Amino acid sequence: MPKAVFNEAAEAIINFRNTGLSILEIGHRTPLFESVLNEAVQLAKELMHLDNDHEVLFLHGGATTQFFQVPMNLLNENQTAAYLDCGVWGSKAIKEARIFGNVNVVASSKDKNYTYIPRGFKIPEDAAYFHYTTNNTIEGTEMFHIPETNVPLIADMSSDILSYVTDFNRFALIYAGAQKNIGAAGVNMVIIRKDILGKVNRKLPGMMDYRQHIEAGSMLNTPPVFAIYVCLLTLRWLKNLGGVGAIEKLNIAKSELLYKTLEEKAGFEPTVAKEDRSRMNVVFLINDAVLEKRFLDACKEQGMIGVKGHRSVGGYRVSLYNALPIESVQALSTLIHQL
Repeated sequence: MPKAVFNEAAEAIINFRNTGLSILEIGHRTPLFESVLNEAVQLAKELMHLDNDHEVLFLHGGATTQFFQVPMNLLNENQTAAYLDCGVWGSKAIKEARIFGNVNVVASSKDKNYTYIPRGFKIPEDAAYFHYTTNNTIEGTEMFHIPETNVPLIADMSSDILSYVTDFNRFALIYAGAQKNIGAAGVNMVIIRKDILGKVNRKLPGMMDYRQHIEAGSMLNTPPVFAIYVCLLTLRWLKNLGGVGAIEKLNIAKSELLYKTLEEKAGFEPTVAKEDRSRMNVVFLINDAVLEKRFLDACKEQGMIGVKGHRSVGGYRVSLYNALPIESVQALSTLIHQL
């Protein structure tokens, strides 16, 4: 998260808006918190240029809950949903969707360990919806284009939401765990086009029904107050920075610098097809054991932590989320060149 967000959030833990109360102890149904939630919703709509047909919710948890809440609300037992399988998170979403209806995996990149984004696939016109993950954090691929289809589009944008300009109104539903680009863990932002709801035959538990959350304004039950407040601060930070267009330019500069460094330095090997490389998660291997040790020792010495790749794929991963300053990428680039 941005340093300014840390500082303001820390202040609010001690004294929220000069009330003498901590943000951790204010009533969630008081005007104090209602103003936080309302501003967060309005800022999200503003930054995403959402039309009046879309609602913004702040719900408990992260994207994993949405893996089953989406099909529970949108997929009848006799219907088929189309899914794109481009990584661990997409495959988990597919597994959950099969509990509620049929799934057609229209394309997969599993054949090459999810190191590319499939192209030329067909989305069946009778599909209930088409679901895909825009950025694959573990594998380091990102899908920047929106598929052309009349089928309702569902996107898991947990790791690249608000990192580049796109037409968010093209989507029927977007969900994103906050902890990558928009806040702290524990809250999930969900954007829903209201006309897709209320069409399944099954009875829905109240807490799983998007319509009830919309009606209650994200306060069907006690909301994650502090996590939503951190989202608000992060959205303010992004707006003050110049909005999504401004952060996209920074993200392009950060990722281009790091990929260029990896290509220039012998022994370092990016694993993803060049046209599908993520701007958020740079994944690479080091094909020399001596160089690998030198790299790890240098990172430790410089206080650069968390560069090891996900346990399921190994290698190395550097995450370049919105809040990471370009100076950090420059420092890593210098370190690599000096090895």
